[in-house]
Amino acid sequence: MLLGLLTVVLTLVGWSVTPLFIKHFSHLIDAWTSNGWRYGMSALFWLPWLVVGVRRKTLPPRLFVAAVVPAAINSASQVAFTWAHYKIDPGLLTFGLRAQMVVVAIGAAMLFPIERLVIRSPAFLTGLALVIIGTLGTIVFDDGFGEKANTLGVILALLAGGGFACYALAVRYFMVGMNPLVSFAAISLYTAVSMVVLMLIFGDHAGATAIRMGQTEFLWLVVSSLIGIAFGHVLYYISIARLGVAVSTGVIQLQPFVVAVLSYIWFGEVLDMSQWIAGGMAVGGAVTMLAVQHIITSRLKVDSEGESMELPADHVAAAAEGSEDAGCPG
Repeated sequence: MLLGLLTVVLTLVGWSVTPLFIKHFSHLIDAWTSNGWRYGMSALFWLPWLVVGVRRKTLPPRLFVAAVVPAAINSASQVAFTWAHYKIDPGLLTFGLRAQMVVVAIGAAMLFPIERLVIRSPAFLTGLALVIIGTLGTIVFDDGFGEKANTLGVILALLAGGGFACYALAVRYFMVGMNPLVSFAAISLYTAVSMVVLMLIFGDHAGATAIRMGQTEFLWLVVSSLIGIAFGHVLYYISIARLGVAVSTGVIQLQPFVVAVLSYIWFGEVLDMSQWIAGGMAVGGAVTMLAVQHIITSRLKVDSEGESMELPADHVAAAAEGSEDAGCPG
């Protein structure tokens, strides 16, 4: 239990400081360079897992084929996510990312029959409504609402949130039954290749500007890649193993509040009271949706094990484990 609490807190801290790092580097390097270096260095962390798996022949037979679609979606989402930092501040951005819960709900209902039972729940629909209203509130009440840069940044944040939701659904659909860490290692490798290629093509001086930042700044760039992409996911899956999906995912929903506070300290970003209230509604709605999903799918999983359900067991398992693959921006 203690290890689980430690890892989930470290995950929350790691994923909260990552947007701040990206925002910091937005003044020093372009978005293509930021993504290329951060994901490229993260891939070096995950590569040994895959190499050892290939040598020992312990990897799932279809791992690298199954990872193609989730990796493609993740790559597009990462581009939108990083570019959003160049237009709006981290606090508003992370509250806007809660919109991914709406896309997840709709997509899950389309792909997984068992999720339709979850979505019919009045409590789930209430949580969904809170997410929509709260997310819109944080955007509308922002001082820069209506300005060109702000509008573009918000659109990018919403696209990133929707993309991460599609990524989570793709993982559930294409990689069901595979070890989450192995799955993410393959996805991370594919994403890194795409990010590095984009950096070489579109990045300022093919990404060489990162090296020119100075040793200290470059070191922080390395640290940010390890904290947000590499270590963050390892810690997250350890916390899930120790505490369960519901508790771990619920704690991570505190990320927007932590980011907003740290962004105020680091960049002087100020969210007014109406935005805090709206953001709280969005996060509260997300937690409600996750809790309802966990309760209902857990009951259905027990029923399916007792052979009292007509739904296929693999659909039940996919729904029960789905929160492990929630889109977590790096």
